[in-house]
Amino acid sequence: MAVSKIEHIGIKVAQLEQSLAFYQQVIGLTLQNTIGEPGDSLRLAFLSFPGQTSVEIELIQRVWTGLPDEGKVSHVAFTVTGIEAEHSRIAALQLPGLTDISKLANGSRYFFFDGPDGEKLEFFESTRR
Repeated sequence: MAVSKIEHIGIKVAQLEQSLAFYQQVIGLTLQNTIGEPGDSLRLAFLSFPGQTSVEIELIQRVWTGLPDEGKVSHVAFTVTGIEAEHSRIAALQLPGLTDISKLANGSRYFFFDGPDGEKLEFFESTRR
């Protein structure tokens, strides 16, 4: 198995700049990277604690519908190497919710699948390291 750590925890947000300010000023996180520009259909921001960049919070801004107030945590992502092999392994387990491998603008690749209670899990192969 090529899973090595929790990569990030994704949180759905309505306004990226407002959430960035909150997580930086109130929680003390440091902005590591952003993907997307104002007006894009998807914008991401990755934050971590100073000196502890191994696990990040990912803020996700896009149009969300039907989201309950308590359902803001979108998914938990795990760092993997050899994403194609990991995708094949998960496919062989016939787990529900398996998506194709997708690619972000920075070249990082990922896919999602469901855990036993329907929780969204992501395997993420980053180009940022």
